[in-house]
Amino acid sequence: MKRQSSTVSESVLLEKLRQRDQQAFQRLYDQYSAALYGVVLRIVRDDEQAQDLLQDIFVKIWKNLDNYDASKGRLFTWLLNIARNTSIDAIRARKSQPNNAIRTDEETVHIVDRQHNTEQPNSDYIGMQDMVNQLRPDRKQLIDLVYFGGFTHEEAAQELDLPLGTVKTRIRAALQELKQLFK
Repeated sequence: MKRQSSTVSESVLLEKLRQRDQQAFQRLYDQYSAALYGVVLRIVRDDEQAQDLLQDIFVKIWKNLDNYDASKGRLFTWLLNIARNTSIDAIRARKSQPNNAIRTDEETVHIVDRQHNTEQPNSDYIGMQDMVNQLRPDRKQLIDLVYFGGFTHEEAAQELDLPLGTVKTRIRAALQELKQLFK
């Protein structure tokens, strides 16, 4: 199947997706997979796991398309939240498994080698990091922790020694500012 490289507007794409058009789903994957992969990889920090999670994320997207509400935000934001939440869930599941705590030196060398010798797309693919870098430093720091670092709001509040309400307010303001930058 020949893939088209041009992008399609969200409204047109969404209409076709809701009709369960598989070509539209392929288009969705082509348009957003690299950006979502970059976010997942920054959170899980393992290429193989990021690839597996990306597949799981697109299955979730396909199954939950009817839950997307355009009045609450852009399609990319919804996709980004699914990717972020799936990645954080995977990290939490991995932390609860005791087998991950013990590795031999040989295994560690192979993991580090695989991570550093693989060309990996990142969130800069769509200029996202440039957009985040335009935010005020306090907002940028929170977006980096929560969306790229995999921190929960509570963990970010503890890390920065800020009240939870302040963290949530700053994140909300940062997302509103990013929304304006993406227009």
